[in-house]
Amino acid sequence: MVETTLIESEEHPTRIELYRSLPRKIEYQTFATALDYLEARGVLIFDRKNIVYTGSDNEKLRKLIETRVPI
Repeated sequence: MVETTLIESEEHPTRIELYRSLPRKIEYQTFATALDYLEARGVLIFDRKNIVYTGSDNEKLRKLIETRVPI
């Protein structure tokens, strides 16, 4: 839900703006944990105050990554 809301946003929101724009309300601690998880996966980064989405929605790229041969 957090990632979807971030993808659909037109600007790079701050933490509070993203939290308030969620379609369903969750506890802030759960929200912060979700942001930490997404940051660890490399899907988002924090640019001073704003959150920048760096993930890819390309299905072809996602399939390629899933079917790659490990070195």
